[in-house]
Amino acid sequence: MEAEIQHKNQLIINCENGDKKAQFAIYKQYYKAMFNTAFRIVNDRFEAEDIMQESFLAAFTKLSTFSGNVTFGAWLKRIVINKSLTALKKNKRLETVSLEKVTIQNENEETQNYSSLNAKQILEHVSKLKPNYKIAITLHLIEGYDYEEIAQIMEISYENSRTTVSRAKNKLRQLLST
Repeated sequence: MEAEIQHKNQLIINCENGDKKAQFAIYKQYYKAMFNTAFRIVNDRFEAEDIMQESFLAAFTKLSTFSGNVTFGAWLKRIVINKSLTALKKNKRLETVSLEKVTIQNENEETQNYSSLNAKQILEHVSKLKPNYKIAITLHLIEGYDYEEIAQIMEISYENSRTTVSRAKNKLRQLLST
């Protein structure tokens, strides 16, 4: 494990020095995960591919800003998420709602058994959600971000991020129940 970390660190150093082979090795290592992250947000394969390519270019050109406080993969994923959200905003597909306009309803949650569903079915239902719900639930449940991080990424308030995730979960439950 330690040898693998040293190898990754050496690859990153080589990338910083412009080594194309090291850049390709990093690209091959993270390509699928970064593509999937972008695709889950923008829901378009071609756009996800472009975002992923732009993200790698940005990462390689700004490698000097990588502090090492987080893993390289986490740093790269943050770039991919930011570029994906920028693409959605540019195409005006990301809707935000002010918290003042939101009414929170307490619903009685019925316990449902979702064990018969597989991951592919769940992801298909997630892709049917409104863009802001899809982004929020993807960041929270799939990528593992907390509400505060989601608020920063989506440029909304902490309360709005909690509400959006909660509504996205409720909508997903509705879709899964039908």
